[in-house]
Amino acid sequence: MKGMTTQTSFFQVPLEKAINVSQVSHRSPFRYPGGKTWLVPRIRQWLESLPYKPTRFIEPFAGGAIVGLTVAFENLAEHVFLVELDEDIASVWKTILGSNGPWLADKIRSFSMCEKNLMEILSLPPRTIRERAFQTIVRNRVSHGGIIADGSGIMRSGENGKGILSRWYPKTLSQRILKLFEIRAKITFLQGNGMEIIQHRGKGNRNVFFVDPPYTAGGKKAGQRLYKYNNIDHEKLFKISKHIRGDCLLTYDDAVEVQELAVKYGFEFREIAMQNRHNSMMTELLVGKNLRWLDK
Repeated sequence: MKGMTTQTSFFQVPLEKAINVSQVSHRSPFRYPGGKTWLVPRIRQWLESLPYKPTRFIEPFAGGAIVGLTVAFENLAEHVFLVELDEDIASVWKTILGSNGPWLADKIRSFSMCEKNLMEILSLPPRTIRERAFQTIVRNRVSHGGIIADGSGIMRSGENGKGILSRWYPKTLSQRILKLFEIRAKITFLQGNGMEIIQHRGKGNRNVFFVDPPYTAGGKKAGQRLYKYNNIDHEKLFKISKHIRGDCLLTYDDAVEVQELAVKYGFEFREIAMQNRHNSMMTELLVGKNLRWLDK
């Protein structure tokens, strides 16, 4: 099985049934809006269906990067390539995957979270990339829904009335960062434009792409609210993805416009169940060249 390590077999989970994310290892230090923890078992299934082990697993809109990180930890590809344009998110990956991962872990572990210290951290302009990374993680953990785009607010009541402490787990976050730092040789991070990366890297026969763009197709507003860089030419994305030589998997909101683009550019699409952060059942679309592996 190409060195894969799994906790539970998810191969028999019907598409109309949402996967329980509590059974998926959380590798990312981010609380990320639109995160794909729920999709991780399907990613394993997809990669294991390929007749080869991918040379590069490329995530051109990485964000919290739970998918790419899982691929790296479970050795599902020779190398993982993460791309993100957002400067704040990029600062975190540059820090963790560079030489300052242990510094960031220690900074988080030693930080005393209270409103006074929080306001001080968020008000100070960061002087270095690693300071920006720490500020970004703090803001991500205390913001409503983990949203760090402009206009996001700080949790007041939070879970069980814990306010800003609701999602502040310094020990857990530090451990995740140190574990990522240990496997940093398996991951390359680039701050850049995801579409350009698809065009540049799509020529490799064994390069596979997981494409999870901001959900703004079909007039959807969620991506505009959740992400700093949300202006995506979705038709262009489908057009360039069509020419990827290796395999690719795209995820999208379940919108008619997306289904029409999939058909226009020769992709298959399937509706798949997921559970959002409010525990409501929803469907999203998986789009790919060949989705028969979903039926196994």
